[in-house]
Amino acid sequence: VVVESPAKARTIKKYLGAGYTVKASVGHVKDMPKSRLGVDVTKGFEPEYVVLRDKKKIIAEIRAAAALVEFVYLAPDPDREGEAIAWHIAEELRDVNPNIQRVLFNEITRKGITEALKHPTDLDMNKTDAQQARRILDRLVGYEISPILWKKVRRGLSAGRVQSVAVRLVVEREREREAFKIDEYWTIDGVFEKG
Repeated sequence: VVVESPAKARTIKKYLGAGYTVKASVGHVKDMPKSRLGVDVTKGFEPEYVVLRDKKKIIAEIRAAAALVEFVYLAPDPDREGEAIAWHIAEELRDVNPNIQRVLFNEITRKGITEALKHPTDLDMNKTDAQQARRILDRLVGYEISPILWKKVRRGLSAGRVQSVAVRLVVEREREREAFKIDEYWTIDGVFEKG
């Protein structure tokens, strides 16, 4: 069983007992490379993923454990990020153990865990694709804009799909303000008698 959190791994191991090995991925294990864009815009925006440098040891441990068991149950959090983590782990394990299934722990209780293990599923590629699309968009926008922030504001800042739109709105509003022409105008109030 592979979960994200080491604390969850310890608790789940206590509930499942000696018949199970429980490992923690400690979050994402793969991402796009830091040194280049990592998205091939000429091939349908295909992302390139690499194992994170600080996760190579964790992946090696999970692979070693997966080679010794009949089934691998991927149990990262039941959201888009968790689904992407499960998919990346599955990609790293398929050659040592193709019997990979997804389980969703909605509660970390003995009953919740044993019930989830009775109903394993396949990876939800819709969730994975949704997370991947968000990540690609972050990369396409942020990778180009972040270096500008480093030069103009402060090193280490990053821009993503949300910040970039906000910056654009601020810039457009500032341009409108600068382009505004001040014209003199008068308001005249009058009182008139009919006839």
